[in-house]
Order: sequence, then structure tokens, then C-alpha cells
Amino acid sequence: MMSSYSHKRMILTFLAFYGLCLAYLWLSSCPPFSDMEDQSSVPVEIKDLDKPIILLWLPPLDVKIDPADCKTYFNINNCVLTDDRSLYNVSDAVIFYHKHIKWNLSNMPSAPRPDFQRWIWYHVESSNNTVRRVGVDDLFNLTLTYRRDADITVRNELSIVRMAEEFVIPRKDKVVCWIVSNMSPRTGASTRTAYFHHLSKYINVEMYGRAASRPLSPDEYYPTIASCKFYLAFENSQSKDYITEKVNGPLVAGTVPVVMGPPRGNYEQFMPADSFIHVDDFPDPKALAEYLLQLDLNDDMYRQYFRWRKYFKATPHLTKREHQFIQPICEACQHIATDSTFSVVNNLNEWQFGH
Repeated sequence: MMSSYSHKRMILTFLAFYGLCLAYLWLSSCPPFSDMEDQSSVPVEIKDLDKPIILLWLPPLDVKIDPADCKTYFNINNCVLTDDRSLYNVSDAVIFYHKHIKWNLSNMPSAPRPDFQRWIWYHVESSNNTVRRVGVDDLFNLTLTYRRDADITVRNELSIVRMAEEFVIPRKDKVVCWIVSNMSPRTGASTRTAYFHHLSKYINVEMYGRAASRPLSPDEYYPTIASCKFYLAFENSQSKDYITEKVNGPLVAGTVPVVMGPPRGNYEQFMPADSFIHVDDFPDPKALAEYLLQLDLNDDMYRQYFRWRKYFKATPHLTKREHQFIQPICEACQHIATDSTFSVVNNLNEWQFGH
């Protein structure tokens, strides 16, 4: 059986020949190939045929992805990223952002999927904020999401420290902070909003973000969190494994995250049990507020939440909007270049909503 790379080389070679033929046609009489009239020439940047081609058919939120970002930010440089749909037939994988798939699938490829090609379902929202799409079963053979049981799992992981350095807690001038851009009940944010209003009766919470009319620039994100003793890492949903950058930010900045999301046991699968405070550990917001105020007055108790830094470190995530979706795409690039396995997702909706 011909490999995907061999198949790709054969087609690209043919396209190159055809391009020369068209150029010659202008000067002489080389006959055109009618069945290739809609095929564009291969972009100049595609030079290394040993690298798989990853086609962004439906880029997330129409953000223009700079292929160089994978190398710059994640040291991943083993695929060719493109949004040129004329390369569909020679692409090793095609990425589809779930939110952009139309209800009737009318913006999906009309041509059949080549046997060697992998279709990647890309989605980073919880099941509570996912719109079902009829007809997506049996379409995709790779999943790219935050779930641990996805084919390509994307999240901000802690890494092991080989040579531990003494950690100095940043200077704090605020007790509790929260950066929030979304308080819409339609997205499931009503639970965290109600909890915040109850909590703020007993302890002051400094709010930032669009929802608080105090937007922060990307450069202000980490310094602001670092200036707070505690940070409300409240997810808008309580779905399994749905633990986002909201908890990574304070872990990076040297602040204790107060989390709301899936149960504590799910968080402990990704981070040490003593690195965060879970709202479920307390009977109500008042009890949580009293505990935070106690920690604020007791430096020894507070420092216990940083013991994990002897063994692990947190890696900063990108904060600019144009970089919001690049990490999952780069992880997909790495996967396609190093792992040839795939399996058709027969029940995508059941897999997404059944947890």
C-alpha cells in the first residue's frame, strides 16, 4: 500500500509538472488537463515533502495562524501548516473547528476524504457549551480537545523539576482577585456568578476583565494575578476534565487558585492536592471566605500551598488573542508527524455529551 508521503510526493510532483506545462502553454501549445483546472499551484513555502501537510479547513474564530509560531513557542517544526484548500487532496490531516461547522455540514469538503487522510475534530469547550451537529458521526478519525481520553489531549501540564530552586512568593497587595470576561447565563456562567456575589459579601474580591469594565492587556495578565494571594479560577462548566488556563495562570504567577469546576478528584489528576483550594471543600461561600481570611493572616499556613514547587513547575500559557488557539494546532502537528494511528469516531455526539 502506498504511504501518505509517497502519495503526496506523487501528486505534488504532478502539480509541479502541470504548472510548468501551463507556463509553456502560454508560449506554445501544451494541451491543458481539464480535470485539474481548479487546482492551484503548490505554495512556495511548501518545500520539505518529508513533513506532513496540515490543512486548517475551518480555523478557530477565523484567527490567522502563523506557522512559525509552533517553532517559536513550542519548538515544534515537523509539519507544514496551511489554510490553502487547493491542497486538500495532498494534505495528511485536515483540522475542523467544531464551532464553525454549519448545522447542515454545507461548509465541509465536498470531495471524498482520501484514504490516507486524517480528519481532526477540534473543540475546546465543555459539553455544556457545545452545540450538537447532526451527521458528524463517522466523519472524523481523530479528536483534539481537553479531554484525557481524546486522541490528542491539549492542556497546560505541570512538569517535573530536576533541580529545585528556592521559590520566592511574589509581593502581594490584594487578597482575592478574579479576571472575568463572561458572565452570560447562556454559557453556564450563572453558577459561578451567583457564588461570587455570595462570596463577596464576606471578603473583598478585586475584579478585572471585560465583565468588570477593567480590561487587562496581555502584558498585565500575569503581574496582576501575582499581586493577589488568591485567584478565583472559576470555570463556566463542571464537565469532566474541563480544567482550563484559568488555573494555570495563578500556578504560574505564584498565587493560590481557588477552583470551581469538576470535582476535586479530577483536579488532583493534573496537579498536586495542596496546590489549590476547591470550593467544594467548604459548606458555603461564607466558610470559604473565613478560611481565606485566616490564611491571609497566617504566613506559615499560606506558604504550605507552595510546597509543590519543590517538585513541579508550571509553564506560562500564551495570552494574546491571536495565540489563543495555536497550542492545540501545534500539538496536532506534532501528533500527525509522530503517530500514524487513527480510529474513526463512530459516535462523536455520544462521546462528547455522554460524560
